[in-house]
Amino acid sequence: MRSMLSATLMVLAMGTSAQAQMTTPSTAGARPKPVATVTIRPALQKPEETANAMAQAERLALQSDLAWVGQYNGAISGEVSERMVAAIKEFQKGRGGKPTGVLNPQERGVLADTAKRRQENVGWKIVTDPGTGVRLGIPSKLVPQQASDANGTKWTSPTGTVQIQLTRRKETSPTTAKLAEQEKKEPGRNIDYTVVKPDFFVLSGLQGLKKFYLRGTFKGDEVRILTILYDQATENTVEPVVIAMSSAFNAFPAGAQVAGPAPRKTVEYGTGVVVSDDGAIVADRQITDGCLAIAVAGYGNADRIAEDKDHDLALLRLYGARGLKPLDIAGSGARTALDLTGIADPQSQGGAAAASSVKASAAQTGGGNDNALTPAPALGFSGAAALDSAGKFAGIALLKPMVVAGPPNAAPAAQATLVPADTVRDFLRANGVNVSGGSSDAKAAVVRVICVRK
Repeated sequence: MRSMLSATLMVLAMGTSAQAQMTTPSTAGARPKPVATVTIRPALQKPEETANAMAQAERLALQSDLAWVGQYNGAISGEVSERMVAAIKEFQKGRGGKPTGVLNPQERGVLADTAKRRQENVGWKIVTDPGTGVRLGIPSKLVPQQASDANGTKWTSPTGTVQIQLTRRKETSPTTAKLAEQEKKEPGRNIDYTVVKPDFFVLSGLQGLKKFYLRGTFKGDEVRILTILYDQATENTVEPVVIAMSSAFNAFPAGAQVAGPAPRKTVEYGTGVVVSDDGAIVADRQITDGCLAIAVAGYGNADRIAEDKDHDLALLRLYGARGLKPLDIAGSGARTALDLTGIADPQSQGGAAAASSVKASAAQTGGGNDNALTPAPALGFSGAAALDSAGKFAGIALLKPMVVAGPPNAAPAAQATLVPADTVRDFLRANGVNVSGGSSDAKAAVVRVICVRK
């Protein structure tokens, strides 16, 4: 831009000179007056003007590289700011150069190479979380260990010094202000920085002995939050990563193909079937996943002591409970016309906890022993006992979480399935439960299972 401005002024100056040489003197024989010459110098551009003259992609790359070398701690948005110019000057001073705020080609090359090495050192890569479709940057060498469930994904370092958590949950009528206040109340958090915008919020500070950074947003009733925890001794390495992760975080990317189920609720209700008088209860594994506490209404807390991931069964144990009435699960009933006995969600029955029965039929699905149930029972019935018209045990009914999205040509998963009686018995026997005895009174044998999550 400076050379263009100089050239423009030179053209203007040449035109003025030429015009002066071609002008005919107004008085014949008179000596022309000497022409005064004025040196015109182009005004120097400010660093902000130079940066604004760049393409948006160049500004984004510049901010990102400055963040990776530890000089810039602002949002990587492409917007030119005093903070960005100051970061450029600090980078130049650190290399012993003149802090002009405008990088020459050599300086820009060194900056890019340094940033690239820093990214390679931590294993930086942009990934798509398979369960949610969230797009985010992960320092894979810092946090090589990964674990996922329906409520999100966690990446950790081998010693736990760095932890990255992507969580999701359902909220009624969320706002960023309300969500930020909820997160501030997390035990052990001391907040030193807060930003609340209509579409996202950011918190940072100390959580216990670790530093933390949190960025959250929502769409509809689904909330998605990215939390980064790291030991204070690692901040020189991790803080540039935090800035990059915050800017790369895309919680609801357009057109994302999400293959995972919806997140589980904070409090979720299911049905359990008592299968022994000493407190053994078979229930839905997914309903009882990630619970801070599992309660059986009317009896108290229960422990989950076994699970079958292939068939989504869980074995709960009540200790010291009296008056339990186990169901007779020794027989194998037909799978066509069924009575499903369970306890619907409190919202479906005005806060009550009564057991009820609904009709359903099962149809064999391809490739497995489980059967699709139609019509699907109400919420709360997941884990319900299924009996045939003769009163024989046919299996356990499970409600499947709805898939958020999937491959375009994928067949939709059944919303409700029946885990056959033989599969249920095999699971119980493998975990030391005696399946003989019991009554045929399903309503007396079912209990409400309550999972309380964070």
